Amino acid sequence: MTQTVKLAKLKRSEKNVRTTPPKNIEAMAASIRARGIMQNLLVTAARPKGMFEIIAGDRRYLGAMMLAEAGEIVAADYDVPVKIITGDEADLREVSLTENFQREQMTVAEECVAFQHFLKTDGDVDAVAKRFGQTRRFIEGRLRLADLAEPIFEALAAGKISYEMAKAYGSTADKAKQERVFEQYGHSSYVNADQIRRAIANDTMKATDPIAILVGADAYVAAGGRIERELFSEDGDRWTDPELAQTLAATLMEAEAKRLGEELGIAWVRPVATTSLYGITSDLHRVTLPAAPLTVEEQTRCDEIEERVQVIESDMEDEGIDDDTYAALDAESDRLREEYQAIHDKAPELTDEVKGQVGVFLTLGRDGKMTLDTTYYSETPIRLPGDDRPLPSSPSSRRTADLPPEAVAPGGKPLSARLHDELAVQRRDILAASILGDPGLALDYMLFCLADPSHGYGRYGTTVRAGRPQDPQMPKDQPATQAQVAIAEAREGLDTSWTAGANPVERFEAFRALSDDAKAAWLAVVVATSLEAKPDYSSVTTNPLHARLASILEIEPAKWWRPTSANFFDRVSKGTLLALLTSVGGAPLAARYMASKKGEISTSCEKLFAGEAITEPETKEAALAWVPDAMRFDLVSVAGADEAIDDEPGDEGFDDDDYGDTDDLGADDAGIDSDEALIAAE
Repeated sequence: MTQTVKLAKLKRSEKNVRTTPPKNIEAMAASIRARGIMQNLLVTAARPKGMFEIIAGDRRYLGAMMLAEAGEIVAADYDVPVKIITGDEADLREVSLTENFQREQMTVAEECVAFQHFLKTDGDVDAVAKRFGQTRRFIEGRLRLADLAEPIFEALAAGKISYEMAKAYGSTADKAKQERVFEQYGHSSYVNADQIRRAIANDTMKATDPIAILVGADAYVAAGGRIERELFSEDGDRWTDPELAQTLAATLMEAEAKRLGEELGIAWVRPVATTSLYGITSDLHRVTLPAAPLTVEEQTRCDEIEERVQVIESDMEDEGIDDDTYAALDAESDRLREEYQAIHDKAPELTDEVKGQVGVFLTLGRDGKMTLDTTYYSETPIRLPGDDRPLPSSPSSRRTADLPPEAVAPGGKPLSARLHDELAVQRRDILAASILGDPGLALDYMLFCLADPSHGYGRYGTTVRAGRPQDPQMPKDQPATQAQVAIAEAREGLDTSWTAGANPVERFEAFRALSDDAKAAWLAVVVATSLEAKPDYSSVTTNPLHARLASILEIEPAKWWRPTSANFFDRVSKGTLLALLTSVGGAPLAARYMASKKGEISTSCEKLFAGEAITEPETKEAALAWVPDAMRFDLVSVAGADEAIDDEPGDEGFDDDDYGDTDDLGADDAGIDSDEALIAAE
């Protein structure tokens, strides 16, 4: 039976199975204020007569009582819809359990959609927050989740990702960024919300970052930058275009460095967006300059200070001295000692001869202020006046001459064997995709490899018998490359009608009936898919015949393959990334990222080498043309390992002995020089 009972006639019951205090009573009160109590309370008659105990609906009752205590309603006059039930205590507890147990809360996704609907109706976040008794931040958070990229919101609604994971994706309002991260991590069960948040944060910059402080929000926004409010943590706002901020900061620091260089008259002032010079000065020589001599006036003042300090110390030893006099003498002694030290702490003396050979670093502090470091460096060893010691050797003793080219990354760092294998496979795929367009060349290659007796040793880079090469294992989750797509499309376009034959003779005769173009297409695919990724001896990185084919086809690997975080940048060290940035954009470009974490540098490198970063035209051009040595066809052999390996197949003296084997060379062998490591195929 449904009827109404005055609020003052209701009381809480021990028969209600919910024993924990209801939560968020304020929100319920706000709902009752706006729409009244919309669902019946389950009650049973109680003593004294006319009173009722609440079996289910405690939160609605407490919300109404909150309004009554605030004077918004009168408990004695306010009608509460109820359903009166009867039964013994066991029956009433069962009803309470059933009502609470079967109640299904709205999902987060349903809440998001609902709040989005009310926002369209009210047009005011504050009004929606007040209506439901929530904070503005709570409503904005739900609205951010409602505006997630479609596949992410669908995953949340379907229960495929948790609320915490959804919040991690919602840490940015950039849907494209959300989808990029979701495509990369959304299908892995081992990724947590913190990892998602870090992946997204790598593409952003905190407003408290020294670079952000230096640039200033106004200048950043004026240049087209965007700022996002952080709704799911207390870390503060985030700048979503860190490359733009870094470019603006670099412009400011480079201008200040130029001004200081002209003012000081020294060889160079290099800006670095960090206070730590660790790793930056490894190729430089520290220059310790003698302090400037004291002037006559300064020396006279120092003598006066020494004499006065001696008098003070003597006076302070008098046992009859009072406390005030002792304190005054002690304070005077401290002041004099500080003055004495300040006189002797003179800046190093820079002669005109030395000025043109030394430089300093302009650093960026945590407070966003630029500071000139006081240590001088030179790019080559210099001899100071009066110093007869032998000049130091080069700061870097590491040489890479004895390393195979495929094992060397930018900066002389060795690539991991796994990464080298993966790059070798992708380089081979580029050659395979390119040879598809020249079946005549594929035929010449195949016939040559079949006819030459030394082919049995596998040195011509092909199996030709149509067997599949034994490739290094590749990650299963890497997206298909442009070359792999081209190979797959070519295979799908083949005429396969002849394969329906019941026996080899029928299939052979059907194949013979194909047009020359159809046969040529089959030939190209067979040859392309026979190419081996790696040679079977360590001194050669690209098979010489592969190199020759690539030169005939005029292959530019950079047009087929671009480095990404997944296939390269995440796989090498931070030092390698900084060396790579230096090679394409000079020391100032690398300096911008010196204080960044490796993941942040990797993300920035992916954009830079894809041509999507805001940078100077010459840097963009260099980045778009770059591929690692392990992806190049024109790097064939370690110098001296195979003296005749760059002879063309038709040259006299080109024989099997020219491929003389060499011992494997370790990454830590001394005497390594990358400039001597490689020789050209032609």
